[in-house]
Amino acid sequence: MGDARDVIIEHLGGKGDGVAMRDGEAVYVPFALPGERWRVDGDGFVRMSDSPERAVPVCRHFLQCGGCLAQHMSPALYRDWKRGLVVEAFRHRGISADVAPLVVVDAASRRRAFLGVERRGAEVIIGFREEGQHTLVDLAECPVLDPLIVATVPGLRRLARHVMADRAGGRLVVTRLDHGLDVSFDNGRKDLSPHAKAEVAALARTLPLTRLVVGGEVIVAAGTPVVTIGGVAVEIEPGLFLQAVPQAERFLADFCVKALPKSAKTVADLFSGVGTLTLPMARRAAVSAYDSDKRAIGALTNVVRHAQGLKPVTAVVRDLYRDPLSARELNAFDAVVFDPPRAGALEQAERLAKSKVKVVIAVSCNPATLARDACALIDGGFRMGPATPVDQFLYSSHVEVVVVFRR
Repeated sequence: MGDARDVIIEHLGGKGDGVAMRDGEAVYVPFALPGERWRVDGDGFVRMSDSPERAVPVCRHFLQCGGCLAQHMSPALYRDWKRGLVVEAFRHRGISADVAPLVVVDAASRRRAFLGVERRGAEVIIGFREEGQHTLVDLAECPVLDPLIVATVPGLRRLARHVMADRAGGRLVVTRLDHGLDVSFDNGRKDLSPHAKAEVAALARTLPLTRLVVGGEVIVAAGTPVVTIGGVAVEIEPGLFLQAVPQAERFLADFCVKALPKSAKTVADLFSGVGTLTLPMARRAAVSAYDSDKRAIGALTNVVRHAQGLKPVTAVVRDLYRDPLSARELNAFDAVVFDPPRAGALEQAERLAKSKVKVVIAVSCNPATLARDACALIDGGFRMGPATPVDQFLYSSHVEVVVVFRR
């Protein structure tokens, strides 16, 4: 930035940085808050004053670990910023949205973690990476993750000494199931001898693991890996998508069920996954679920064969990006729910706009693509209701949103 100069932070950016103006250009200052004075020069940033909204971080790893970026904000400022991300996403598309207050999940409630793991001889590091770096921060605590996951990390380090090659790194996926943990060393050794596998299995049984997968191979299956969704136990294969926080999952499901027309008899659930929204809605109406993941559809098909108290559920493997439901197909449903990946569902929204469907419920983990898709629905004759942001990704810049569109 050349010579040192003080700037005043004007507002927060989309990634949580403080934004100031200098010579007509925006300056993004990490971990700065509105109203603070910061000195900016070629060597970096120095805080010269503190905002009354500055909070004490709740984790020792904050500022180093890249998992969180907003622990320095007061609860009120944090909620306003998160809600503002949704407001701004719609405003960018020319939509003056009615955005409800942020729904915040409890701390220590996230059931799935994608962690980095590195082995250097007897030393094993497990944790999240530094912001913008490849360096792992060894996890000693985490205010976001389920406590069982955090408590099991020392045992996972011991396992890593057996299943990871020396000087090797990779990804460790840990999921809290109804009973125990589902653990996968995605880059684990594939050349384990029968004796080595027996040693690993013996060690794994000292930990609260329901299943252990190493390099794609199941080493330990100590029980049935199930997660209860909508009151139904769903068996989960390794790597299947789940909502990050059960509390957020229940809120989204309850929202969708309540938004269904009382007269609705048939509902389509697009991008259904294992049935996060399908199963709760199936207590009210017949549901046709569509998803490109064959394993997810298989899991949903298996569970509805034995579940009690559900209306008919049809689960179909279909790539909705390459082959979205046509307007004619959509006309068979009284309501449609879609919950796509971050890329959104523009082509499907355009076909919904051309259909006769009266109610569309949109769930999204990306406000930007949701706002884009909303334009297609609004242009097609839908009226958008209030957007409700759900903060299931605590202290990050990610936010879930759910909104109802009606003809």
